[in-house]
Amino acid sequence: MTFLEKQKTVIFIGPQGSGKGTQIERLDRVLREQDPTRRVVDIQTGRRFRAMAASGEGYTEKHIQETLDTGILQPLFLSTVLWGDSMRTHVDPDCHLLIDGFPRIVDEAKVLESAFSFYQRRSIDIIHLKAPEAVVRERMVSRARPDDTVESIEERLRWYREETSPVVEYYRARPNTKVHDIDGTVSIDEVHSAILKALDLPKN
Repeated sequence: MTFLEKQKTVIFIGPQGSGKGTQIERLDRVLREQDPTRRVVDIQTGRRFRAMAASGEGYTEKHIQETLDTGILQPLFLSTVLWGDSMRTHVDPDCHLLIDGFPRIVDEAKVLESAFSFYQRRSIDIIHLKAPEAVVRERMVSRARPDDTVESIEERLRWYREETSPVVEYYRARPNTKVHDIDGTVSIDEVHSAILKALDLPKN
């Protein structure tokens, strides 16, 4: 008998620098502690793209490395291959599923629907981390990651504004879906508490 009555499917959406990676890791720990008999699957495509680029094995990997430094959105087919293969090897109808890095555009959200249907996941929670561009711009500069150049940061912000923001509205209209707007400018602990409250999880 697990602590939670049913599995959770949670998608994190927010601009780079809004704290998605930190918060998904904290939620992962909470679910493992509160529901120890159920697996938690955490799929983050950004991390997988960086790992692929670091291998430098062939044209695909080398080209990804070049484009990571520009902030250009990676092609839909590669993103779908990465998260699709992760789901194929790790996801089942009973596990908790945490998603970061996709869907990035509405078309990708529509592709993801087929996976949700296959793995029998009707109810979806969206953690929408909201933070002004000035805030996330400063955070990305301060973390000093090699691909966080001034040009790439501005390109990512533009992409998020024009292409990813509509994904949030797509999910607002989706049946059996709750979009939780969370202030991403407050402290890490405050954001974490707000996420637990939104998902009806006890504070750890």
